[in-house]
Amino acid sequence: MGEETTQATIGESDSSHQRDVSVYLNTTFGASIAIALVFLVLSRVIGAPLEDQIADDSMEYTPIWERHLEDYVTDGENSYILENGTLRGPDGALLWSGTHHFVDFELPPEEGGSAPNGKVSLAVWIPDVPEGVKVPVIAEFGPYFDEASVETPGIEEPGTWLGTMIIEQIVPHGFAFAQVSVMGTGRSNHCMDLMGNAEQLGVDAAVTWLGSQNWSNGNVGMIGKSYDGSTPWQAAMFGNEHLATIVPISGLIGVMELMWKNGSSEARAPIMHNGVYGSYGIDGDLEDTGNMCPDYMAGPATGGAAWAWGGEAAGSYWAERYFLDSVLENYEGSVYLIQGMHDWNVDPHMAIPTINRLYDNDIEAKGLFGQWDHDYPDRPQIMFDRSDPGRGMEAYPEMVRMDWMQDLLEWFTYYLKMEGPQPWLGVEIQSNQGSWRLEDRYPMQNTEEISWELGSSELALVDGGNTILPDRDSGPIYETPPLEKDLYFGGLPRLHINVNTATVGGQIYALLEDCDGNNCIHIGHAIMDLRYHAGGTEEQTWLPVLQDITAYMEFFAMDVEVEAGHTIRLSLKSTGEDYLPSAASSVVNVINAGSTLQLDTFDPETRQYYETVQCTAEICLEHLD
Repeated sequence: MGEETTQATIGESDSSHQRDVSVYLNTTFGASIAIALVFLVLSRVIGAPLEDQIADDSMEYTPIWERHLEDYVTDGENSYILENGTLRGPDGALLWSGTHHFVDFELPPEEGGSAPNGKVSLAVWIPDVPEGVKVPVIAEFGPYFDEASVETPGIEEPGTWLGTMIIEQIVPHGFAFAQVSVMGTGRSNHCMDLMGNAEQLGVDAAVTWLGSQNWSNGNVGMIGKSYDGSTPWQAAMFGNEHLATIVPISGLIGVMELMWKNGSSEARAPIMHNGVYGSYGIDGDLEDTGNMCPDYMAGPATGGAAWAWGGEAAGSYWAERYFLDSVLENYEGSVYLIQGMHDWNVDPHMAIPTINRLYDNDIEAKGLFGQWDHDYPDRPQIMFDRSDPGRGMEAYPEMVRMDWMQDLLEWFTYYLKMEGPQPWLGVEIQSNQGSWRLEDRYPMQNTEEISWELGSSELALVDGGNTILPDRDSGPIYETPPLEKDLYFGGLPRLHINVNTATVGGQIYALLEDCDGNNCIHIGHAIMDLRYHAGGTEEQTWLPVLQDITAYMEFFAMDVEVEAGHTIRLSLKSTGEDYLPSAASSVVNVINAGSTLQLDTFDPETRQYYETVQCTAEICLEHLD
């Protein structure tokens, strides 16, 4: 979950799309109005979205769906705002000062380590503004910053790509920027807590400090990717009066939720705490004596036990590291949630259906969900390098959002400075073939469910009758006839499979593909340990051989267009991607009768598509259709 080469853990990517085991409106659509939208890919024209939100001629910003008409910089290595801020010198140089600070707070004695004397290290860059003018703070919290020595009189560089972009483009519009090292990392003391209680308390203390300085207007916004995109959820748990908005980019709503899906464990799960992040708290200096924390022992023991005996064996360790419910209960700010639909590192189930839970709890929120992997939305070369057929390539270069920095500026201006029009609140979703559209929720409303029975003429068994899952390399394969018309579906498809097992155990991995003859591309996958076949976190039991059970599987989020003439193929195995085999392995016999694949389909003519700002970087132009 890291930042380029300086954050080579959860955030580092490669083209294999395997996780790095070293970590890891509610507004109803208005009637169509006069403004026409030209769509990429689909070549359809329909009415403009959300009439009640775009009819106001006094809007200061160009709406999202008209940004492609503006004069953006589109040939660079990332996106740029439309207009530079005024807080610059006569030669255009940035005017700010960077300083280092410590924030002291009280740690509960049971945290061990440095308790009760918690100390958070942070650096802050404050623009040169007239005396008495106060500015809001945009902050990036994480474990990767490794600040320069505290004796450094002035800090020139923030040390991350995102920090540099914010300082260069957004700070001159009247914002401060901060980077904060979580506990046990950088110059912060105590242990590397892997998102536990000590880290959460340190995050909250730093938010309070940033919001209460005499140069601050009291509003703090948090942004970051991966681990740095998880700390905003931690901060939002407290209902801190200074936390006005968060922008989690591929962040975690909970640590267990990252590494387990329906009881199935990722390969990195047992080693996440000590095997990866525990070392961040040990750098060879005298402060290492404050690193004796009980969670250093609990982390790996919990990971191994959860794989062997099920997720509930984790006990309070995971409960302490689950954020979303507390956010929904306590947080009063806004959320701009960003997620790659092909993220192999922090899966999209962190954002979908989380976005709908935010809406249902009256939290102002926006979603930006594109077909990139573990990345920011606006880096054309990196996006191309990390895209393969079936893993984002079909959506390139339309996935590159050259308006993203402008989007951030508008979001922070409204929610931190309380100026300008409110941003549009809804979901921008990109299909696997590259087209962008607007939805008021995601998974979306107004869909039609289709259900295909396994082994029927609609989803035929193609290997002559084999329905046994004996190991990770083989299992039954099903395929539709060639589609008579284009098929559009998305959200969270479901697979309900009736099975009989040899013992209490077993696991099913389901792969969904779009096939043009023998040329197939990945469109989605699901996994379930059958000890959790009813869903949820409660382990179930049954009478093997004598009793059939139904596995209620749900795919990771997807948004899919399949052309007429293509087929959809469903393959079942005992494991896949980089999930571990079940600790309770068993031979599984699939019962086709009554087993169904369920897709939520929609008519594209009823949706709101729009054109984005086209990337004209050399790598983008080389790959335009």
